[in-house]
Amino acid sequence: MSKAEVLAALESARGHYRSGQALARQLGVSRNAVWKAVASLRADGVPIEAATNRGYRLPAGADILHADAVTALLSPEVAGALQIEVYDRLPGTNAALRARATQGAPEGLVLIAQAQSAGRGRNGRSFFSPPGGLYMSLLVRPDFGARQAVYLTVMAAVAAARACESLCGAPIRIKWVNDLWRDGRKVCGILTEASLDVESGLLDYAIVGPGFNLMPPPDGWPDELQGIAGSLFDAAPPPGARAKLAAAFLNEFWPLYHCGRTSSFLPEYRARQALPGCTVQVCPGRGAPYTATVLAVDDECRLVVRPCGRTETVALSSGEVHILPAAPATSL
Repeated sequence: MSKAEVLAALESARGHYRSGQALARQLGVSRNAVWKAVASLRADGVPIEAATNRGYRLPAGADILHADAVTALLSPEVAGALQIEVYDRLPGTNAALRARATQGAPEGLVLIAQAQSAGRGRNGRSFFSPPGGLYMSLLVRPDFGARQAVYLTVMAAVAAARACESLCGAPIRIKWVNDLWRDGRKVCGILTEASLDVESGLLDYAIVGPGFNLMPPPDGWPDELQGIAGSLFDAAPPPGARAKLAAAFLNEFWPLYHCGRTSSFLPEYRARQALPGCTVQVCPGRGAPYTATVLAVDDECRLVVRPCGRTETVALSSGEVHILPAAPATSL
């Protein structure tokens, strides 16, 4: 019996007491084993309440983000493949996991932080990471080359969209290539980083790092994020939401990753796209920005656009796009 099993049993009865005898009978262990597991969980900071002649319970309003809380919500296959570590604060989960990866950490290591002091987004930009969000990174060691690395981001976007919808019930769209939107505002960003083995041409490892906004920060969004950032909930999320979201993402991502077939994720990635039909400003990695109409996402996960005033199309594998406001209607 693991601590996660005891925590899962208490989670299923959140707000209600379960006697040590009832827990022991449910889990097929002794009452002393239950007592030891509860003591260990409490030492880890899990707020389990105990009352004489009543047993143990998790408070109804407790927000528990703990490795055992996440593990308890994983499917057996996923739980057996992953190692979850949760920290109160890290400079950045991707950076911390990258250091572990270079030291030989195995595939399946997951780092979760309740806040980040130096989170990063694409192109080295800072990523606003206040307490109350969910910031996580997963280490994988895929057997494919750098050109296929984009599929990891696509898988993660689909998995994150499914997980967010299961939690908040609101439709989630994807803005190519790595942002999730709720009601037109960004609620999740995914930073995928990889290390290439030059001799083999294969990835040595890759890190998939989604960061989720569950609720607005108490002091509001910074000025530069006004009208851009959003959250899965308009106020405080339900108890246990962060652990449920972390587990839901991992439960969705791991099967997609091990299936490996684009048919398992690419059609949904396309169906969730927010940009087709929009007029955008394309900011390529090199060259001047230009205006274009978004047409589709192709089989290689590139964004297909038609630059304004031209007939040929361009397939973007990198760069950024910003939606331009629609031109006002003119009257005769």
